[in-house]
Amino acid sequence: MISLRRTVATAVTAVAATVAVTACGTDAVSPLPAQPRGPSSPAASVSVSAGTTTPTTPVATGRTGSPTRPPSSAGRPVPPPPIPTRTRGTPRTTPPPTDVTPACQGAVRYDLPLAETEIELLKSLCFATGAVLRIQGIGPGLVTVDHPELVSQQYEAGVVDIRFVRPGTVAVTIPQEGREHTITVVVR
Repeated sequence: MISLRRTVATAVTAVAATVAVTACGTDAVSPLPAQPRGPSSPAASVSVSAGTTTPTTPVATGRTGSPTRPPSSAGRPVPPPPIPTRTRGTPRTTPPPTDVTPACQGAVRYDLPLAETEIELLKSLCFATGAVLRIQGIGPGLVTVDHPELVSQQYEAGVVDIRFVRPGTVAVTIPQEGREHTITVVVR
């Protein structure tokens, strides 16, 4: 109830202010339909009838006090401004090279104990840059890589550590039981 009284009081004050401004003889001009109201343009008034409020726009008057003719486009509805749209490129089908995918491990240490691993079943691996492939149980100088510029390789006490320092594909060749097994390592 108090809210309705405040609304009615505000509406009556707005109507009184509009009537007072119009009675003072100022040149009130309504903005064009496409222009926003500025600080110099008149405020919309509110008419009160039977307890409801309806916003109205004051009528523009010329210097003689008679209503002015609206611009020729005022009779037509003004279309709303276009809704801005985002341009969307084609969606990516593969993740960027720095992301770790479920099939590709991060910068981890992958232990490969040759005595316990069926090396013929291991064909390929995927790591992030910085990962280490640790091959355990092999002699010095036996493990080779096809792109030595992409790795940093160390040997100590039967363990070869291959650190993948740059992205690319490296074929790691491991001799075992008279055969050479190649593991393709993709480095992202």
